[in-house]
Amino acid sequence: MSATSRPARFDIDADLVARCIDEMAQYGAHPVSGMQRLVYTPAWRESVAHYVRWLEHEGLHVRQDAVGNVFGVAPGREPGPSIVTGSHIDTALRGGKYDGTLGVIAGYVALRTLLRTVGQPRRTLEALAICDEEASRFHSNFWGSRAIAGFIQPGEAETICDAEGVSLADAMRSCDLDPSRIAAARRDDIDTFIELHIEQGPILEQKRIPVGVVEAITAIEQVECTVQGRADHAGGCPMDARRDPMIAVAQMVLEVTRLANELGPPAVATVGRIVAEPGSPNIVAAEVRFTIDARYPDAGKHAQLMAHIGEACRVIAAVRGLGFQMDRLTFQPPTVSSPDLVRVIGEAAGDLGLPHLTMVSGAGHDTQVLARRGVRRAMIFVPSRAGRSHSPDEFTAIEDIVEGIAVLTEALYRLAY
Repeated sequence: MSATSRPARFDIDADLVARCIDEMAQYGAHPVSGMQRLVYTPAWRESVAHYVRWLEHEGLHVRQDAVGNVFGVAPGREPGPSIVTGSHIDTALRGGKYDGTLGVIAGYVALRTLLRTVGQPRRTLEALAICDEEASRFHSNFWGSRAIAGFIQPGEAETICDAEGVSLADAMRSCDLDPSRIAAARRDDIDTFIELHIEQGPILEQKRIPVGVVEAITAIEQVECTVQGRADHAGGCPMDARRDPMIAVAQMVLEVTRLANELGPPAVATVGRIVAEPGSPNIVAAEVRFTIDARYPDAGKHAQLMAHIGEACRVIAAVRGLGFQMDRLTFQPPTVSSPDLVRVIGEAAGDLGLPHLTMVSGAGHDTQVLARRGVRRAMIFVPSRAGRSHSPDEFTAIEDIVEGIAVLTEALYRLAY
């Protein structure tokens, strides 16, 4: 089918969107509350099969790559690299039904709308369901998008295990995926990636703005700090004779918070885990380990924040005669969206009469990984009620979702037709 004249506004079927959300939520519903659709589990396999049925019903060419990412392809009339939209189909532990999944649904609905309304695109369009972004089952660090970008190391799948000791490689084999073929998932023919996602924060709702255009994604750095002291009897050792690392850690946590506040929004820093050894109520701890997750979208200011945190912690430890070590666990550099795509999305929203806000993402996304491969990229945010995410309370109103998909559809039309 050749392209036909376009309507003034593409009609996004709200009932279809609601139905898609409910259908996908069948897979991985946790018996207590929330969603738990982890990569390479039966719930994940069923959700992928359901997504494939959607794509096939629209006549898209369906392809599943070596790690389980699924592409629904609408070939263009002209040769050239693809324009791709989508997100991840896995969920957080006891998470909600919108994070990631909504972007998968949005990509499908946008392509369905375009193909049914204006026919074959000039440039190839693809809807994408990424197999694993959350790393909820394995510490796999953007597994699906890293495969597309070619960043998975040989043999890596054999070294990563879940809580039950199942290797990622064996989990792949249980889904008829061959870990020896992971390198075949690399794509060098993707020109553009646009990801629609819930905001996972309160800004759009607070400002009563329906659409966010993401101009940058924050840097994400996680470190583990170890403070070494001396174990003593909780009753026999006087307070002034102790080398108690827990007291220093309490000071360090406050300092981490103070430094993030001092830098100001959108800087954030979180101490999410504290572990004391030997961990008995009647023993002064010998050692305490704690994590810091720090984020800022400017590389220089992020590095400055981490330097100040490290220095403050070292001073606190030194004053108390304690050992201190900081080890980096993960680092994802900040990602700037492609300015031309930010402009296209903003203009699409404006022409649809939708207020929109250019903003920064404080969460990490697959878009960051593909950006490292040189893919042109941008994101569209829709509001999150009360800013909640990674929670059963996660919610976005259908009317907000429809407006976000309308912007996505309009942007894809301008890029591909």
